[in-house]
Amino acid sequence: MNRRNFLAGLFSSGFIYGRLAGRPARDRGQPQAELIDRVKLAMLTMQRQAWEQGVAAQALLELGEERLVIMLAREAVLRQWDDGRLGQVCDNHGVTDPGANGEAVLYAARRLQDKKMVEAARKQAEYFLKTAPRTEDGVIFHIDNKPQLWIDSMYMCPPFLAVMGYYREALFQVEGLRKYLWNSSQKLFSHIYDYGLKQFARQDFWGVGNGWAAAGMTRVLRALPPELKEERKRLARYIKDLLDGCIRFQREDGLFHDVLDNPRTFVETNLAQMLAYTIYRNVQLGWLNRDYLKKAERLRQAVLGKVDELGYVNDVCGSPLFQSPGVATEGQAFFLLMEAARRDLLG
Repeated sequence: MNRRNFLAGLFSSGFIYGRLAGRPARDRGQPQAELIDRVKLAMLTMQRQAWEQGVAAQALLELGEERLVIMLAREAVLRQWDDGRLGQVCDNHGVTDPGANGEAVLYAARRLQDKKMVEAARKQAEYFLKTAPRTEDGVIFHIDNKPQLWIDSMYMCPPFLAVMGYYREALFQVEGLRKYLWNSSQKLFSHIYDYGLKQFARQDFWGVGNGWAAAGMTRVLRALPPELKEERKRLARYIKDLLDGCIRFQREDGLFHDVLDNPRTFVETNLAQMLAYTIYRNVQLGWLNRDYLKKAERLRQAVLGKVDELGYVNDVCGSPLFQSPGVATEGQAFFLLMEAARRDLLG
Protein backbone atom coordinates (compact mmCIF):
# COMPACT_ATOMS: atom_id res chain seq x y z
CA MET A 1 0.00 0.00 0.00
CA ASN A 2 1.47 3.38 -0.98
CA ARG A 3 1.51 6.35 1.43
CA ARG A 4 -1.47 8.09 -0.22
CA ASN A 5 -3.69 5.01 0.06
CA PHE A 6 -2.52 4.40 3.61
CA LEU A 7 -3.49 7.94 4.66
CA ALA A 8 -6.80 7.66 2.86
CA GLY A 9 -7.50 4.49 4.80
CA LEU A 10 -6.71 6.16 8.08
CA PHE A 11 -9.07 9.04 7.36
CA SER A 12 -11.86 6.75 6.19
CA SER A 13 -11.54 4.65 9.33
CA GLY A 14 -11.77 7.69 11.56
CA PHE A 15 -8.34 6.91 13.02
CA ILE A 16 -6.81 10.31 12.32
CA TYR A 17 -9.82 12.24 13.51
CA GLY A 18 -9.97 10.23 16.70
CA ARG A 19 -6.28 10.78 17.41
CA LEU A 20 -6.02 14.42 16.39
CA ALA A 21 -9.36 16.11 17.05
CA GLY A 22 -9.40 17.84 20.39
CA ARG A 23 -5.65 17.55 20.83
CA PRO A 24 -4.04 21.01 21.14
CA ALA A 25 -1.82 21.76 18.16
CA ARG A 26 0.67 23.72 20.21
CA ASP A 27 1.49 20.60 22.24
CA ARG A 28 3.64 19.48 19.31
CA GLY A 29 5.38 22.80 18.82
CA GLN A 30 3.44 23.63 15.68
CA PRO A 31 4.74 26.79 13.94
CA GLN A 32 2.24 29.65 13.97
CA ALA A 33 1.99 29.85 10.16
CA GLU A 34 1.13 26.16 9.98
CA LEU A 35 -1.45 26.55 12.73
CA ILE A 36 -3.13 29.39 10.85
CA ASP A 37 -3.18 27.27 7.69
CA ARG A 38 -4.85 24.41 9.54
CA VAL A 39 -7.50 26.67 11.06
CA LYS A 40 -8.09 28.22 7.64
CA LEU A 41 -8.41 24.87 5.90
CA ALA A 42 -10.84 23.59 8.52
CA MET A 43 -12.93 26.74 8.05
CA LEU A 44 -13.05 26.33 4.29
CA THR A 45 -14.33 22.76 4.57
CA MET A 46 -17.36 23.83 6.58
CA GLN A 47 -20.82 24.31 5.10
CA ARG A 48 -21.76 27.97 5.37
CA GLN A 49 -24.88 30.09 5.69
CA ALA A 50 -24.88 33.72 4.55
CA TRP A 51 -23.24 35.25 7.61
CA GLU A 52 -20.77 32.36 7.88
CA GLN A 53 -19.64 32.92 4.29
CA GLY A 54 -19.27 36.60 5.12
CA VAL A 55 -17.27 36.26 8.31
CA ALA A 56 -15.02 33.69 6.61
CA ALA A 57 -14.40 36.09 3.74
CA GLN A 58 -13.74 38.95 6.15
CA ALA A 59 -11.17 36.86 8.00
CA LEU A 60 -9.40 36.03 4.75
CA LEU A 61 -9.52 39.69 3.73
CA GLU A 62 -7.80 40.80 6.90
CA LEU A 63 -5.25 37.99 6.54
CA GLY A 64 -4.45 39.24 3.03
CA GLU A 65 -5.66 36.11 1.21
CA GLU A 66 -6.78 37.99 -1.89
CA ARG A 67 -7.55 35.06 -4.16
CA LEU A 68 -9.63 33.28 -1.55
CA VAL A 69 -11.52 36.48 -0.76
CA ILE A 70 -12.42 36.89 -4.42
CA MET A 71 -13.52 33.27 -4.68
CA LEU A 72 -15.79 33.48 -1.63
CA ALA A 73 -17.15 36.82 -2.82
CA ARG A 74 -18.05 35.30 -6.19
CA GLU A 75 -20.01 32.57 -4.45
CA ALA A 76 -21.88 35.12 -2.36
CA VAL A 77 -22.81 37.04 -5.51
CA LEU A 78 -23.87 33.83 -7.26
CA ARG A 79 -26.35 33.28 -4.45
CA GLN A 80 -27.65 36.85 -4.21
CA TRP A 81 -31.41 37.20 -4.06
CA ASP A 82 -33.25 39.67 -6.25
CA ASP A 83 -33.85 41.94 -3.27
CA GLY A 84 -30.08 42.29 -2.78
CA ARG A 85 -29.32 39.84 0.02
CA LEU A 86 -25.98 38.14 -0.60
CA GLY A 87 -24.96 34.53 -0.03
CA GLN A 88 -28.45 33.12 0.49
CA VAL A 89 -28.22 29.33 0.36
CA CYS A 90 -31.68 28.94 1.92
CA ASP A 91 -34.51 30.99 3.35
CA ASN A 92 -33.47 31.32 7.00
CA HIS A 93 -35.24 34.68 7.32
CA GLY A 94 -31.96 36.58 7.68
CA VAL A 95 -32.18 40.32 7.11
CA THR A 96 -28.82 41.60 8.30
CA ASP A 97 -26.76 38.38 8.04
CA PRO A 98 -26.20 38.65 4.26
CA GLY A 99 -24.47 42.00 4.79
CA ALA A 100 -21.51 40.20 6.34
CA ASN A 101 -20.51 39.37 2.75
CA GLY A 102 -20.57 42.98 1.66
CA GLU A 103 -17.03 44.13 2.32
CA ALA A 104 -15.48 41.12 0.59
CA VAL A 105 -17.76 41.61 -2.43
CA LEU A 106 -16.88 45.30 -2.56
CA TYR A 107 -13.17 44.47 -2.33
CA ALA A 108 -13.42 41.89 -5.11
CA ALA A 109 -15.43 44.30 -7.27
CA ARG A 110 -12.79 47.00 -6.99
CA ARG A 111 -9.86 44.61 -7.36
CA LEU A 112 -11.27 43.00 -10.50
CA GLN A 113 -13.03 46.10 -11.87
CA ASP A 114 -16.02 43.82 -12.19
CA LYS A 115 -19.26 45.70 -12.89
CA LYS A 116 -21.42 42.74 -11.89
CA MET A 117 -19.81 42.62 -8.46
CA VAL A 118 -20.03 46.40 -8.09
CA GLU A 119 -23.76 46.10 -8.78
CA ALA A 120 -24.05 43.25 -6.27
CA ALA A 121 -22.52 45.38 -3.52
CA ARG A 122 -24.79 48.27 -4.45
CA LYS A 123 -27.88 46.06 -4.32
CA GLN A 124 -26.97 44.79 -0.85
CA ALA A 125 -26.52 48.37 0.36
CA GLU A 126 -29.80 49.42 -1.23
CA TYR A 127 -31.56 46.59 0.55
CA PHE A 128 -30.35 47.93 3.90
CA LEU A 129 -31.13 51.53 3.03
CA LYS A 130 -34.58 51.10 1.45
CA THR A 131 -36.08 47.62 1.72
CA ALA A 132 -35.07 45.88 4.93
CA PRO A 133 -37.85 45.73 7.55
CA ARG A 134 -37.24 48.00 10.52
CA THR A 135 -38.68 49.68 13.58
CA GLU A 136 -40.72 52.85 13.30
CA ASP A 137 -37.59 54.79 14.28
CA GLY A 138 -35.52 53.10 11.55
CA VAL A 139 -33.52 50.32 13.23
CA ILE A 140 -33.20 47.29 10.95
CA PHE A 141 -34.61 43.98 12.17
CA HIS A 142 -32.37 40.93 12.22
CA ILE A 143 -34.93 38.57 10.70
CA ASP A 144 -37.88 39.06 8.36
CA ASN A 145 -40.48 36.80 9.99
CA LYS A 146 -40.48 38.51 13.41
CA PRO A 147 -39.98 42.17 14.38
CA GLN A 148 -36.85 41.44 16.39
CA LEU A 149 -33.56 43.22 16.99
CA TRP A 150 -30.56 40.95 17.60
CA ILE A 151 -27.15 42.15 18.72
CA ASP A 152 -25.64 39.91 16.01
CA SER A 153 -26.68 42.63 13.56
CA MET A 154 -23.98 44.94 14.89
CA TYR A 155 -21.42 42.92 12.94
CA MET A 156 -23.54 42.15 9.89
CA CYS A 157 -24.95 45.53 8.86
CA PRO A 158 -23.22 48.75 10.10
CA PRO A 159 -19.67 47.76 9.01
CA PHE A 160 -20.77 47.21 5.41
CA LEU A 161 -22.70 50.47 5.34
CA ALA A 162 -19.59 52.21 6.62
CA VAL A 163 -17.22 50.74 4.01
CA MET A 164 -19.76 51.68 1.33
CA GLY A 165 -19.51 55.28 2.53
CA TYR A 166 -22.89 55.48 4.26
CA TYR A 167 -21.25 56.63 7.48
CA ARG A 168 -24.27 58.34 9.01
CA GLU A 169 -26.53 55.37 8.42
CA ALA A 170 -23.92 53.00 9.86
CA LEU A 171 -23.69 55.12 13.00
CA PHE A 172 -27.47 55.41 13.17
CA GLN A 173 -27.80 51.62 13.19
CA VAL A 174 -25.14 51.33 15.91
CA GLU A 175 -27.00 53.85 18.05
CA GLY A 176 -30.32 52.10 17.39
CA LEU A 177 -29.07 48.72 18.51
CA ARG A 178 -27.60 50.33 21.62
CA LYS A 179 -30.91 52.00 22.34
CA TYR A 180 -32.78 48.72 22.49
CA LEU A 181 -30.15 46.20 23.65
CA TRP A 182 -27.51 47.99 25.74
CA ASN A 183 -27.59 47.55 29.53
CA SER A 184 -25.74 50.59 30.86
CA SER A 185 -25.40 49.30 34.42
CA GLN A 186 -23.84 46.00 33.35
CA LYS A 187 -22.01 47.43 30.32
CA LEU A 188 -23.24 44.53 28.23
CA PHE A 189 -25.68 43.88 25.42
CA SER A 190 -28.73 41.68 25.79
CA HIS A 191 -29.30 39.34 22.88
CA ILE A 192 -32.80 39.82 21.41
CA TYR A 193 -35.46 42.50 21.75
CA ASP A 194 -38.93 41.85 20.34
CA TYR A 195 -40.13 45.19 19.01
CA GLY A 196 -43.63 43.88 18.38
CA LEU A 197 -44.13 42.68 21.95
CA LYS A 198 -42.06 45.55 23.40
CA GLN A 199 -40.08 43.16 25.56
CA PHE A 200 -36.94 41.07 25.44
CA ALA A 201 -37.19 37.75 23.66
CA ARG A 202 -33.83 36.90 25.18
CA GLN A 203 -32.43 39.28 27.75
CA ASP A 204 -29.36 37.13 28.46
CA PHE A 205 -25.93 38.66 28.04
CA TRP A 206 -24.86 36.14 25.42
CA GLY A 207 -21.10 36.10 25.19
CA VAL A 208 -20.76 35.66 21.43
CA GLY A 209 -23.42 38.30 20.89
CA ASN A 210 -21.32 40.78 22.81
CA GLY A 211 -18.36 39.65 20.73
CA TRP A 212 -20.29 40.40 17.54
CA ALA A 213 -20.95 43.88 18.92
CA ALA A 214 -17.34 44.55 19.91
CA ALA A 215 -15.92 43.39 16.59
CA GLY A 216 -18.68 45.04 14.56
CA MET A 217 -18.21 48.44 16.15
CA THR A 218 -14.47 48.05 15.66
CA ARG A 219 -14.96 47.50 11.93
CA VAL A 220 -17.18 50.58 11.75
CA LEU A 221 -14.56 52.62 13.57
CA ARG A 222 -11.87 51.48 11.12
CA ALA A 223 -14.01 52.64 8.21
CA LEU A 224 -14.98 56.09 9.49
CA PRO A 225 -13.11 59.05 7.95
CA PRO A 226 -10.98 61.36 10.17
CA GLU A 227 -13.38 64.28 9.78
CA LEU A 228 -15.97 62.43 11.87
CA LYS A 229 -13.85 63.12 14.92
CA GLU A 230 -16.54 63.23 17.60
CA GLU A 231 -18.34 60.21 16.19
CA ARG A 232 -15.10 58.23 16.24
CA LYS A 233 -14.44 59.21 19.86
CA ARG A 234 -17.93 58.17 20.88
CA LEU A 235 -17.68 54.82 19.12
CA ALA A 236 -14.28 54.16 20.69
CA ARG A 237 -15.83 54.83 24.09
CA TYR A 238 -18.64 52.38 23.36
CA ILE A 239 -16.07 49.71 22.49
CA LYS A 240 -14.01 50.31 25.64
CA ASP A 241 -17.10 50.20 27.84
CA LEU A 242 -18.11 46.89 26.29
CA LEU A 243 -14.63 45.41 26.67
CA ASP A 244 -14.58 46.36 30.33
CA GLY A 245 -18.06 44.94 30.82
CA CYS A 246 -17.09 41.60 29.30
CA ILE A 247 -13.71 41.20 30.95
CA ARG A 248 -15.31 41.45 34.40
CA PHE A 249 -16.67 37.97 33.77
CA GLN A 250 -13.46 36.35 32.52
CA ARG A 251 -12.71 33.03 34.18
CA GLU A 252 -9.37 32.01 35.65
CA ASP A 253 -8.69 29.95 32.52
CA GLY A 254 -9.06 33.07 30.38
CA LEU A 255 -12.39 32.06 28.84
CA PHE A 256 -16.04 32.96 29.51
CA HIS A 257 -19.36 31.28 30.08
CA ASP A 258 -21.78 31.21 27.17
CA VAL A 259 -24.04 33.60 29.09
CA LEU A 260 -21.54 35.90 30.71
CA ASP A 261 -23.09 36.24 34.14
CA ASN A 262 -24.43 32.68 34.36
CA PRO A 263 -21.79 30.17 35.50
CA ARG A 264 -24.25 27.32 34.91
CA THR A 265 -23.85 27.78 31.16
CA PHE A 266 -21.03 26.07 29.30
CA VAL A 267 -17.52 27.49 28.97
CA GLU A 268 -17.15 29.02 25.51
CA THR A 269 -14.08 29.86 23.38
CA ASN A 270 -15.15 32.30 20.69
CA LEU A 271 -15.76 35.39 22.81
CA ALA A 272 -12.13 35.33 23.97
CA GLN A 273 -10.80 35.59 20.43
CA MET A 274 -13.45 38.15 19.44
CA LEU A 275 -12.33 40.38 22.31
CA ALA A 276 -8.65 39.80 21.56
CA TYR A 277 -9.31 40.86 17.96
CA THR A 278 -11.10 43.96 19.21
CA ILE A 279 -8.25 44.92 21.51
CA TYR A 280 -5.51 44.43 18.92
CA ARG A 281 -7.35 46.49 16.32
CA ASN A 282 -8.25 49.32 18.69
CA VAL A 283 -4.72 49.57 20.07
CA GLN A 284 -3.51 49.67 16.47
CA LEU A 285 -5.97 52.45 15.71
CA GLY A 286 -4.79 54.41 18.75
CA TRP A 287 -8.20 54.30 20.44
CA LEU A 288 -7.24 51.95 23.26
CA ASN A 289 -4.41 52.11 25.78
CA ARG A 290 -1.60 49.62 25.20
CA ASP A 291 -2.15 48.31 28.72
CA TYR A 292 -5.00 46.31 27.21
CA LEU A 293 -2.51 44.21 25.27
CA LYS A 294 -1.86 42.11 28.37
CA LYS A 295 -5.55 41.29 28.43
CA ALA A 296 -5.50 40.40 24.73
CA GLU A 297 -2.51 38.12 25.16
CA ARG A 298 -4.19 36.29 28.02
CA LEU A 299 -7.31 35.84 25.91
CA ARG A 300 -5.26 34.58 23.00
CA GLN A 301 -3.34 32.07 25.12
CA ALA A 302 -6.60 30.61 26.37
CA VAL A 303 -7.77 30.20 22.77
CA LEU A 304 -4.55 28.56 21.55
CA GLY A 305 -5.13 25.71 23.96
CA LYS A 306 -8.45 25.00 22.22
CA VAL A 307 -7.10 24.46 18.69
CA ASP A 308 -6.62 20.81 17.81
CA GLU A 309 -4.29 19.25 15.26
CA LEU A 310 -6.94 19.25 12.56
CA GLY A 311 -7.22 23.01 12.97
CA TYR A 312 -10.61 23.10 14.68
CA VAL A 313 -11.15 25.76 17.33
CA ASN A 314 -12.99 23.69 19.89
CA ASP A 315 -15.76 24.57 22.34
CA VAL A 316 -16.97 27.67 20.57
CA CYS A 317 -20.72 28.21 20.52
CA GLY A 318 -21.25 25.43 18.03
CA SER A 319 -23.15 25.34 14.77
CA PRO A 320 -25.75 24.66 13.58
CA LEU A 321 -27.90 25.52 16.64
CA PHE A 322 -25.36 27.54 18.68
CA GLN A 323 -26.70 26.17 21.95
CA SER A 324 -23.79 23.97 23.02
CA PRO A 325 -20.00 23.80 22.72
CA GLY A 326 -18.71 22.64 19.36
CA VAL A 327 -17.10 24.06 16.24
CA ALA A 328 -18.36 26.72 13.84
CA THR A 329 -17.23 28.73 10.84
CA GLU A 330 -17.34 31.91 12.92
CA GLY A 331 -15.12 30.28 15.54
CA GLN A 332 -12.55 29.47 12.87
CA ALA A 333 -12.87 32.92 11.32
CA PHE A 334 -12.33 34.81 14.54
CA PHE A 335 -9.17 32.87 15.27
CA LEU A 336 -7.89 34.10 11.90
CA LEU A 337 -9.14 37.64 12.55
CA MET A 338 -7.41 37.64 15.92
CA GLU A 339 -4.14 36.49 14.41
CA ALA A 340 -4.35 39.00 11.54
CA ALA A 341 -4.97 41.86 13.95
CA ARG A 342 -2.12 40.78 16.23
CA ARG A 343 0.23 40.46 13.25
CA ASP A 344 -0.67 43.92 12.00
CA LEU A 345 -0.10 45.44 15.42
CA LEU A 346 2.99 43.59 16.61
CA GLY A 347 4.61 42.59 13.33
